[in-house]
Amino acid sequence: MSSNTPQQPVRDLRFFLTVPHSCSYLEDREATTLFLDPQETPGQSVYEALTLLGFRRSGRHLYRPHCEDCRACISVRVPVADFTPNRTQRKLINRNADLSLHERSAAFDNEHYLLYSRYIHERHADGDMFPPSREQYRTFLTSDHSYARLLEFRLHGRLLAVTAIDLLGHGISAIYTYFDPHPDFDRRSLGTYAILRLIEMARERGLTHLYLGYWIRNCRKMNYKQAFQPLEYLDGRHWRRAIP
Repeated sequence: MSSNTPQQPVRDLRFFLTVPHSCSYLEDREATTLFLDPQETPGQSVYEALTLLGFRRSGRHLYRPHCEDCRACISVRVPVADFTPNRTQRKLINRNADLSLHERSAAFDNEHYLLYSRYIHERHADGDMFPPSREQYRTFLTSDHSYARLLEFRLHGRLLAVTAIDLLGHGISAIYTYFDPHPDFDRRSLGTYAILRLIEMARERGLTHLYLGYWIRNCRKMNYKQAFQPLEYLDGRHWRRAIP
Protein backbone atom coordinates (compact mmCIF):
# COMPACT_ATOMS: atom_id res chain seq x y z
CA MET A 1 0.00 0.00 0.00
CA SER A 2 1.35 3.44 -0.95
CA SER A 3 1.94 5.73 2.01
CA ASN A 4 1.53 8.92 -0.05
CA THR A 5 -1.96 8.67 -1.53
CA PRO A 6 -4.95 7.65 0.61
CA GLN A 7 -6.64 4.48 -0.58
CA GLN A 8 -10.33 3.75 -0.25
CA PRO A 9 -11.12 0.80 2.05
CA VAL A 10 -11.64 -2.43 0.11
CA ARG A 11 -15.29 -2.84 1.16
CA ASP A 12 -18.24 -0.71 2.21
CA LEU A 13 -18.09 0.43 5.82
CA ARG A 14 -20.63 2.18 8.02
CA PHE A 15 -19.74 5.42 9.79
CA PHE A 16 -21.56 7.58 12.32
CA LEU A 17 -21.36 11.21 13.39
CA THR A 18 -21.46 12.29 17.00
CA VAL A 19 -23.68 15.13 18.10
CA PRO A 20 -21.78 18.43 18.46
CA HIS A 21 -19.80 18.61 21.69
CA SER A 22 -17.30 20.97 23.29
CA CYS A 23 -13.97 20.97 21.48
CA SER A 24 -11.12 19.58 23.57
CA TYR A 25 -8.53 21.89 22.00
CA LEU A 26 -10.11 25.22 21.02
CA GLU A 27 -12.13 27.26 23.48
CA ASP A 28 -15.68 28.27 22.61
CA ARG A 29 -15.78 25.79 19.72
CA GLU A 30 -17.94 22.76 19.14
CA ALA A 31 -16.64 19.60 17.51
CA THR A 32 -18.20 16.70 15.61
CA THR A 33 -16.48 13.35 15.20
CA LEU A 34 -16.85 10.79 12.42
CA PHE A 35 -16.26 7.24 13.64
CA LEU A 36 -16.40 3.74 12.25
CA ASP A 37 -19.38 1.66 13.32
CA PRO A 38 -18.29 0.01 16.61
CA GLN A 39 -19.91 -3.22 15.39
CA GLU A 40 -17.35 -3.42 12.59
CA THR A 41 -14.28 -5.58 13.14
CA PRO A 42 -11.94 -4.16 10.51
CA GLY A 43 -8.81 -6.09 9.64
CA GLN A 44 -5.42 -4.44 9.65
CA SER A 45 -5.59 -3.61 5.92
CA VAL A 46 -8.77 -1.59 6.45
CA TYR A 47 -7.27 0.15 9.49
CA GLU A 48 -4.17 1.05 7.46
CA ALA A 49 -6.33 2.45 4.64
CA LEU A 50 -8.29 4.57 7.12
CA THR A 51 -5.05 5.83 8.70
CA LEU A 52 -4.03 7.17 5.30
CA LEU A 53 -7.37 8.99 5.23
CA GLY A 54 -6.64 10.71 8.54
CA PHE A 55 -8.32 8.33 11.00
CA ARG A 56 -6.94 7.64 14.47
CA ARG A 57 -7.56 4.87 16.99
CA SER A 58 -8.77 5.32 20.55
CA GLY A 59 -9.37 1.97 22.21
CA ARG A 60 -11.59 0.04 19.79
CA HIS A 61 -12.81 3.15 17.97
CA LEU A 62 -11.46 4.53 14.68
CA TYR A 63 -12.33 8.20 14.25
CA ARG A 64 -11.45 11.55 12.72
CA PRO A 65 -12.74 15.12 13.20
CA HIS A 66 -15.65 16.09 10.95
CA CYS A 67 -16.57 19.63 11.95
CA GLU A 68 -18.83 21.50 9.53
CA ASP A 69 -17.30 24.97 9.88
CA CYS A 70 -13.78 24.19 11.07
CA ARG A 71 -10.76 22.53 9.48
CA ALA A 72 -8.29 23.29 12.27
CA CYS A 73 -7.34 19.64 12.93
CA ILE A 74 -4.67 18.59 10.43
CA SER A 75 -3.31 15.03 10.25
CA VAL A 76 0.50 15.06 10.36
CA ARG A 77 3.28 12.48 10.05
CA VAL A 78 7.08 12.39 9.96
CA PRO A 79 8.86 10.84 6.93
CA VAL A 80 11.48 9.06 9.00
CA ALA A 81 14.11 8.69 6.26
CA ASP A 82 14.33 12.49 5.95
CA PHE A 83 14.34 13.32 9.64
CA THR A 84 17.58 14.52 11.24
CA PRO A 85 17.50 15.45 14.94
CA ASN A 86 18.44 19.04 15.68
CA ARG A 87 20.99 20.06 18.30
CA THR A 88 18.47 20.11 21.15
CA GLN A 89 17.08 16.72 20.16
CA ARG A 90 20.57 15.19 19.96
CA LYS A 91 21.26 16.38 23.51
CA LEU A 92 17.98 14.85 24.62
CA ILE A 93 18.88 11.50 23.04
CA ASN A 94 22.20 11.50 24.89
CA ARG A 95 20.55 12.55 28.15
CA ASN A 96 18.25 9.53 28.01
CA ALA A 97 20.84 7.00 26.89
CA ASP A 98 20.55 5.29 30.28
CA LEU A 99 16.90 4.32 29.70
CA SER A 100 16.01 0.79 28.61
CA LEU A 101 13.15 0.15 26.19
CA HIS A 102 10.79 -2.83 26.47
CA GLU A 103 8.01 -3.72 24.02
CA ARG A 104 4.85 -5.42 25.32
CA SER A 105 1.35 -6.32 24.23
CA ALA A 106 -1.33 -3.71 24.89
CA ALA A 107 -2.76 -5.55 27.89
CA PHE A 108 -3.76 -3.94 31.18
CA ASP A 109 -0.94 -3.65 33.70
CA ASN A 110 -1.48 -2.14 37.14
CA GLU A 111 2.01 -0.60 37.25
CA HIS A 112 1.22 1.18 34.00
CA TYR A 113 -2.14 2.36 35.28
CA LEU A 114 -0.70 3.82 38.49
CA LEU A 115 1.80 5.85 36.46
CA TYR A 116 -0.99 6.96 34.10
CA SER A 117 -3.16 8.02 37.05
CA ARG A 118 -0.36 10.15 38.53
CA TYR A 119 0.32 11.71 35.13
CA ILE A 120 -3.32 12.66 34.52
CA HIS A 121 -3.77 14.05 38.05
CA GLU A 122 -0.65 16.23 37.87
CA ARG A 123 -0.50 17.22 34.19
CA HIS A 124 -4.06 17.02 32.82
CA ALA A 125 -6.46 17.60 35.68
CA ASP A 126 -8.26 20.13 33.46
CA GLY A 127 -8.73 17.74 30.53
CA ASP A 128 -11.25 15.23 29.25
CA MET A 129 -9.45 12.26 30.82
CA PHE A 130 -9.76 13.55 34.38
CA PRO A 131 -10.46 11.90 36.71
CA PRO A 132 -8.71 8.71 35.56
CA SER A 133 -10.09 5.26 36.33
CA ARG A 134 -9.06 1.73 35.54
CA GLU A 135 -12.05 1.27 33.25
CA GLN A 136 -11.27 4.47 31.36
CA TYR A 137 -7.65 3.36 30.99
CA ARG A 138 -8.67 -0.07 29.69
CA THR A 139 -11.09 1.47 27.19
CA PHE A 140 -8.50 3.98 25.95
CA LEU A 141 -5.16 2.18 25.83
CA THR A 142 -5.62 -1.59 25.97
CA SER A 143 -6.26 -3.74 22.91
CA ASP A 144 -6.05 -7.40 21.93
CA HIS A 145 -5.00 -6.61 18.34
CA SER A 146 -1.50 -7.80 17.49
CA TYR A 147 -0.57 -4.43 15.99
CA ALA A 148 -1.26 -2.61 19.28
CA ARG A 149 1.85 -2.43 21.46
CA LEU A 150 3.05 -0.70 24.62
CA LEU A 151 6.62 0.54 25.01
CA GLU A 152 8.09 0.86 28.49
CA PHE A 153 10.92 3.26 29.26
CA ARG A 154 12.74 2.25 32.44
CA LEU A 155 15.59 3.68 34.49
CA HIS A 156 17.35 0.89 36.40
CA GLY A 157 14.04 -0.97 36.53
CA ARG A 158 11.91 2.03 37.50
CA LEU A 159 9.06 2.73 35.06
CA LEU A 160 9.38 6.31 33.78
CA ALA A 161 7.16 6.35 30.70
CA VAL A 162 4.81 4.27 28.56
CA THR A 163 4.00 4.87 24.91
CA ALA A 164 1.04 3.22 23.18
CA ILE A 165 1.59 2.60 19.47
CA ASP A 166 0.14 0.73 16.53
CA LEU A 167 2.53 -1.06 14.16
CA LEU A 168 1.14 -0.64 10.65
CA GLY A 169 2.44 -1.76 7.28
CA HIS A 170 3.39 1.79 6.25
CA GLY A 171 4.43 3.22 9.59
CA ILE A 172 3.97 3.57 13.31
CA SER A 173 0.95 5.37 14.71
CA ALA A 174 1.75 7.10 18.01
CA ILE A 175 -1.40 6.75 20.12
CA TYR A 176 -0.46 8.24 23.51
CA THR A 177 2.48 8.74 25.86
CA TYR A 178 2.37 9.27 29.60
CA PHE A 179 5.29 9.60 31.99
CA ASP A 180 6.46 10.20 35.53
CA PRO A 181 5.47 13.81 36.34
CA HIS A 182 8.06 14.24 39.10
CA PRO A 183 10.14 17.42 38.54
CA ASP A 184 13.35 15.38 38.83
CA PHE A 185 12.63 14.03 35.35
CA ASP A 186 11.66 17.27 33.62
CA ARG A 187 15.07 17.65 31.94
CA ARG A 188 14.56 14.33 30.21
CA SER A 189 11.53 15.68 28.24
CA LEU A 190 10.19 12.15 28.14
CA GLY A 191 7.33 12.91 25.76
CA THR A 192 9.70 14.33 23.15
CA TYR A 193 12.21 11.57 23.70
CA ALA A 194 9.50 8.94 23.11
CA ILE A 195 8.82 10.43 19.66
CA LEU A 196 12.53 10.39 18.83
CA ARG A 197 12.72 6.71 19.78
CA LEU A 198 9.64 5.94 17.67
CA ILE A 199 11.28 7.58 14.66
CA GLU A 200 14.34 5.39 15.19
CA MET A 201 12.15 2.31 15.67
CA ALA A 202 10.36 3.00 12.39
CA ARG A 203 13.72 3.25 10.63
CA GLU A 204 14.95 0.00 12.17
CA ARG A 205 11.81 -1.82 10.99
CA GLY A 206 11.90 -0.41 7.48
CA LEU A 207 8.72 1.65 8.00
CA THR A 208 8.38 4.95 6.18
CA HIS A 209 6.38 7.19 8.52
CA LEU A 210 5.56 8.04 12.10
CA TYR A 211 1.96 9.26 12.43
CA LEU A 212 1.56 11.93 15.12
CA GLY A 213 -2.19 12.45 14.97
CA TYR A 214 -3.62 15.94 14.61
CA TRP A 215 -1.94 19.31 14.71
CA ILE A 216 -3.85 22.54 15.40
CA ARG A 217 -2.15 25.85 14.64
CA ASN A 218 -3.75 27.79 17.51
CA CYS A 219 -3.42 25.08 20.14
CA ARG A 220 -0.38 25.54 22.39
CA LYS A 221 -0.45 21.88 23.44
CA MET A 222 0.19 20.88 19.81
CA ASN A 223 3.25 23.08 19.26
CA TYR A 224 5.73 20.31 20.07
CA LYS A 225 4.86 18.46 16.85
CA GLN A 226 6.43 21.22 14.76
CA ALA A 227 9.85 20.35 16.21
CA PHE A 228 9.96 17.15 14.14
CA GLN A 229 10.90 18.25 10.66
CA PRO A 230 10.17 17.64 7.90
CA LEU A 231 6.49 17.20 8.62
CA GLU A 232 3.87 16.04 6.14
CA TYR A 233 0.17 16.91 6.32
CA LEU A 234 -2.98 15.48 4.78
CA ASP A 235 -4.81 18.04 2.65
CA GLY A 236 -7.85 15.80 2.22
CA ARG A 237 -6.61 13.92 -0.82
CA HIS A 238 -2.82 13.74 -0.62
CA TRP A 239 -0.03 13.87 1.94
CA ARG A 240 2.12 16.93 1.28
CA ARG A 241 5.34 18.29 2.73
CA ALA A 242 5.25 21.24 5.18
CA ILE A 243 2.38 22.71 7.15
CA PRO A 244 -0.03 25.00 5.22
